[in-house]
Amino acid sequence: MDDQEVLEIFRRHNSLLEGHFILSSGLHSDRYIQCALVLQFPKVAEQLGAALAAKLSHLGAVVVAAPALGGVLVAHEVARALGARALFTERQDGIMKLRRGFQLTEDEPVLVVEDVITTGGSTRETVQCVEEAGGRVVGVGALIDRSGGAVSLGLPKAALATILVHNYNPAECPLCKSGVPAVKPGSRSPK
Repeated sequence: MDDQEVLEIFRRHNSLLEGHFILSSGLHSDRYIQCALVLQFPKVAEQLGAALAAKLSHLGAVVVAAPALGGVLVAHEVARALGARALFTERQDGIMKLRRGFQLTEDEPVLVVEDVITTGGSTRETVQCVEEAGGRVVGVGALIDRSGGAVSLGLPKAALATILVHNYNPAECPLCKSGVPAVKPGSRSPK
């Protein structure tokens, strides 16, 4: 699958939105990728997970981890394709943690995956959480990298589609200045 084929799947499922959006990072944008609309279809989620797994399989991960909520289904489908275990991190008191009895053995090879990379913040938090739990992060992946590939995580990285979507600091957002109402379609409150 190339970038255009992946983006076409997102368009077909009304998952590539245009307007004025507040991202979970707190930044504003004129486009929003709503992965939940694509991932609600198990066959499509399986297809996307298998395609991402194929790009990362050479890294030898036996666990796939993701930040909740957006990455949970992605981790599950990538892990299914790899024959690996899937787990997720979640925030407790504002700090990303492994909960629900999830554990990693010392030096266990882990992939960290996401639905969308914007600034890389959630991915970095999950990498740190995995490392603190004893795992060894071997790479990161996402369905969509909306940074145009600019986000560097210091690890091997793959995405099914890489696009450049402009993000704006709220104080400098041209959409705010023009009076376009902003909506928050994601799962977390902005920072």
